[in-house]
Amino acid sequence: MQQALSASVLNDITSVMDIGIVLGALLAAGLASKFMPGWRISGAHLAASVIGGLLLGYGARLAYGCNIGAFFSSIASGSLHGWLWIVFALSGNWAGLFLRPLFQLPVTVTPRPGAC
Repeated sequence: MQQALSASVLNDITSVMDIGIVLGALLAAGLASKFMPGWRISGAHLAASVIGGLLLGYGARLAYGCNIGAFFSSIASGSLHGWLWIVFALSGNWAGLFLRPLFQLPVTVTPRPGAC
């Protein structure tokens, strides 16, 4: 652990891949002439984004990884924690939708298609 903390961030393959994803997205946006950084976000939206990001990061640490390891692989191997994961993921999804109006974020309802 101490060795990993004292090493450069460029020695960690996951960090290098994450940096590459961000730089690749910036390059793609620039080549498509769609790169227009600007600050058009309200304070409430910023607060919701920061809180959501922190909760996602905390949840990923609790799950020891990402959705693939926490859900799909565990269900395929018959593990109980995968079923618990989906229960809490759906509960968190519902809570997030319920809390959107508190942050003045729009709640869009998709109309259901008719029976005919």
